Amino acid sequence: MADGAAATEPARVRIDADDRTVEFGEDELVVLPEQTADDTDRGWGERPGSNDDRLLAERPPHYGD
Repeated sequence: MADGAAATEPARVRIDADDRTVEFGEDELVVLPEQTADDTDRGWGERPGSNDDRLLAERPPHYGD
């Protein structure tokens, strides 16, 4: 500051989290999807479909019936 000039600072107002209200309206926003793309077979690079038949055919004999 030069020669006694007073600096003006903006007034600071404290706002508590309880004082704020958030209204979403009728359309609620989806923040996170139910399942992400990398949490699927396709995201892991696997082919779609089931390979249960192959797994049952290749089951080791000591697993029993």
